[in-house]
Amino acid sequence: MGTSNYSDEFERDAVHQITVRGYPVREVSRRLGVSTHSLYKWMKLFGDPATATTVNVVLRLDGLTHTTIDCVSLR
Repeated sequence: MGTSNYSDEFERDAVHQITVRGYPVREVSRRLGVSTHSLYKWMKLFGDPATATTVNVVLRLDGLTHTTIDCVSLR
């Protein structure tokens, strides 16, 4: 795996545009000229857990049992 051609500041700004400002990954990818793969990688590296939204999903089976699944969204 090679080194990045972009500064940390550039990568963090790209992540900010997606996670905080709400722009779609595809749009940021096109506008900045970077791959969506890179953006997802940077989101994993620089994504702020405080801005992530945690959602609890409860599944009910026949009204008798339930399973709780924690899902994390970066939006």
